[in-house]
Amino acid sequence: MTALTSFWIAGALAVAALVAAPQAARASDPCADHIPQAKPQNASRDIVGQDIDTIMERGFLTVALYEDYPPYSWEEGGDAKGVDADIARLIAEYIGVEPRFRFVAAGENLEADLRNNIWRGPLIGGSVQNVMMRVPYDSAFKCRVEQVVFPGQYHQESLAIAYRVADYPDGGPVPAYFRFDTVAVENDSIVDFYLTSFGGGQTAAGVRRFPTMADAMAALAAGETMAAMGPLAQLEYHARGNDAIAVHQPPLPGFAKSRWTLGTAVHFAYRPLSYTVGDAVFEGLSNGRIEEIFARYGLTHVPPEW
Repeated sequence: MTALTSFWIAGALAVAALVAAPQAARASDPCADHIPQAKPQNASRDIVGQDIDTIMERGFLTVALYEDYPPYSWEEGGDAKGVDADIARLIAEYIGVEPRFRFVAAGENLEADLRNNIWRGPLIGGSVQNVMMRVPYDSAFKCRVEQVVFPGQYHQESLAIAYRVADYPDGGPVPAYFRFDTVAVENDSIVDFYLTSFGGGQTAAGVRRFPTMADAMAALAAGETMAAMGPLAQLEYHARGNDAIAVHQPPLPGFAKSRWTLGTAVHFAYRPLSYTVGDAVFEGLSNGRIEEIFARYGLTHVPPEW
């Protein structure tokens, strides 16, 4: 299970809990029904070098990026590539330091990723980082992870369908088509779960599972499937330069939340750092530099809604 999938499951549970809360309380405070956690004592072994003053004095910012995750982050020739790496460079430039990247594997869920990379550190080896990129933001979820703050939302990701134009000359497919047509998905992703259960399981027959979204898009390009479904940015990136493939975003019946906001994560104890990260991202959104970063990778940038 990927971190993003676990985020969706956690978000669904949080929304279900909120349904039972008074409507007025939910409208004014998404954390109104949350019971605070016990405060961790001496939770981190890596408290040295986390505050903004130390970061500026030593001259570098440590950043956690998900490994092998194009177009967001990957390593090539010893250099960090991708949208998230470039936005992290923008943040470091704003602070006046250099970025130092640590590529990390996705844990069993988002809470584990935040625990291992931001506020406690892994049980064996490694250390916490100053900032983590590509963290889904949700006002209810943030109540559950009190050790972390979530500044600098920079993009709204959403789901889409890529398809072979020759197979759909009259326009792209909708989920119901996959009762008969084949569609490539990343294994154990939220899209996999959605199509497996959509229409009482009627579309499960068309699903073809692949280890990554890159593999799914490669199968589509090779003609092994008629379509692929996943996050818009991944579909756009892997379809770039291929006129035989188009991407569209049809309505997704039964999908409670097909769009989500992405940002950063910082340890809750280092608020000056979190404020600075937020300011850096806001400036990047205001002056168009973040939009330019997305454009360099052939992606559509959708600013977050505040």
